[in-house]
Amino acid sequence: MTSLSAYIDHTLLTANASETDIRKLCEEAWIHQFKAVCVAPTYVAYTAEMLEFCPVKIEIATVIGFPFGYSTKASKIFEANNALENGATELDVVMNIAQFKSMAYLSVREELSQIATLAHERNAMIKVIIETAYMDSFDLHTACEICAEANADFVKTSTGFAPQGADVEIVRKMRSILPPHVKIKASGGIKTKEQAIAMIEAGAERIGTSAGVAMVSAS
Repeated sequence: MTSLSAYIDHTLLTANASETDIRKLCEEAWIHQFKAVCVAPTYVAYTAEMLEFCPVKIEIATVIGFPFGYSTKASKIFEANNALENGATELDVVMNIAQFKSMAYLSVREELSQIATLAHERNAMIKVIIETAYMDSFDLHTACEICAEANADFVKTSTGFAPQGADVEIVRKMRSILPPHVKIKASGGIKTKEQAIAMIEAGAERIGTSAGVAMVSAS
């Protein structure tokens, strides 16, 4: 397996995270060569500044419509544009779960498609958070199909705010549903190296976690 560091989105999305905390996050990402850092929109420009001279490419991810996904399409598009202008290279967008549960599938797909187009026009990627804790088998198939049709680069399991986070069996099911070019990000409650490896073996190509340093330091 590729080095675990190359799978990790080093994440800090707590409400009380300070600039000092974000600087530490960037330093850790630099030292351990994580794939990405994931920060709140308010810290995207600061993170871009912190990583400007990093000798390895570290993606700058931020969240859109986080954590519940029920912002209006216009506000999500504004948020996405603003994040891209500030230096984000990856957008972790929460699907509108309220609309999805109302079976407004066309509206959900259109919103995600427009954000994906914005991202791709600026050589950025979009990861769609579908919040698998709220989904039965039919929902999971439908959500994955919508994300693929909307040209998402990744489908992501969880925000970490739902009753349950990433689950190995769910990741395995997602991999069986999604076309090969659409990748999976497992996140939510992944705290150990063993959990991360299990997710990767099930089909995840990114791991969202705040425990990245402990994971890569574990024997």
